[in-house]
Amino acid sequence: MEMRVYGRTGMRISILGFGCGAVGGLMVRGAAADQETAIGRALDAGINYFDTAVQYGNGASETNLGRTLKTLHPSGKPSGVFVGTKVRLPEADFGRIAAAVTESLDGSLARLQMDHVDIFHLHNAITVNGGGDTLSADQVLNEVVPAFETLRKAGKTRFLGITAVGDTAALLRVIDAEKFDSAQVSYNMLNPSAGEPLPAGYPAQDYGRMFDHTQKAGVGVVGIRVIAGGALSGSDQRHPIASPPPEPIGTASSYDADLARARRLMPLVTEGFAASLPEAATRFAITHPAMGTILVGMATVDEFEGALAAVRKGPLPAAALARLAALRAGFSGESR
Repeated sequence: MEMRVYGRTGMRISILGFGCGAVGGLMVRGAAADQETAIGRALDAGINYFDTAVQYGNGASETNLGRTLKTLHPSGKPSGVFVGTKVRLPEADFGRIAAAVTESLDGSLARLQMDHVDIFHLHNAITVNGGGDTLSADQVLNEVVPAFETLRKAGKTRFLGITAVGDTAALLRVIDAEKFDSAQVSYNMLNPSAGEPLPAGYPAQDYGRMFDHTQKAGVGVVGIRVIAGGALSGSDQRHPIASPPPEPIGTASSYDADLARARRLMPLVTEGFAASLPEAATRFAITHPAMGTILVGMATVDEFEGALAAVRKGPLPAAALARLAALRAGFSGESR
């Protein structure tokens, strides 16, 4: 398993992480035996980053991850394994951010059966002016950061992170401030704008070459939405324990539109660049040197094995990337 140094943290993290999210559903609604098989297989393969959140199944993901790691390693989390979790603040708690993040992390640690996590991510969208359940860049830098730093000093987390969703300008400002060590960034074949310029009129959010900013600031990157919530499978069939199609992040205005565009990328498969569309998407996500680790949602052990096999094939070759760019150019001018 390829390892990459994670930003300025010094951690060496496997390029494939283990996503415990609700979209795939394995760690939320899967059988305990399947969870143990998948995590055991991941550890054997050298995967050492596990990503969860209290929002995934209202704590179920954290509970199941903690139980499974304890079952496989009764003495505790294996040495060299890193765990990240998240807090999403409801609007009602914006007036008590320090207390709310502390309560959230304490609950997460209890469910995980751990005394600390390696990365604690803010899961709210970050916007220029805030509003609704989004936080403004000022709120994040002036209120969330001090609260997170207090938790770091208390030994409850080693590193601080954000989920980089919201307004591009606000996200870049927060990253450039060098207060956070980690950012979860949407990056996939439908929207590569964190790593390269978008053509004019391209139907997606422009993340403004965010990787240039993370690299300059020494911020490690967790690649999320690698399969665009499932759209880059090219199939409208979902496993019974998977979530319904999620709202797109940074791509089209609907999941169906993402799925339709994903199917237009099938020449990558029919022309022999990859064995399947999910393989192509997974290998695309590890091509950029700014990427620290990627998360691929899974409902079954077999889906995990597919992601592992794809990563082991390495990044897409230059010819495949050129073909992908040509296919994607056809999206320009279409409505989002």
